[in-house]
Amino acid sequence: MSSKNSNQINIPEARSAMDQFKMEAASEVGVNLKQGYNGDLTSREAGSVGGQMVKKMIESYEKGL
Repeated sequence: MSSKNSNQINIPEARSAMDQFKMEAASEVGVNLKQGYNGDLTSREAGSVGGQMVKKMIESYEKGL
C-alpha cells in the first residue's frame, strides 16, 4: 500500500491553509496530529477531525448568509 497522500486540492496554493485548518480542528477536538504521517490515528479520531472541519465550514457559511 502506498503512503502517498492522494487527496486532491483544487487550488494547490491553498494546501498550507488547509493543513493549518486541519491542525486547528484536531486541537479543538483533542486529537494530537503531527506533521506528516498520521496513520496511527483511530477511525474515531480521524472522523472527529473531519467532522469538526465540516462543522466549522458550515458555521462560516451560515455567518456569510
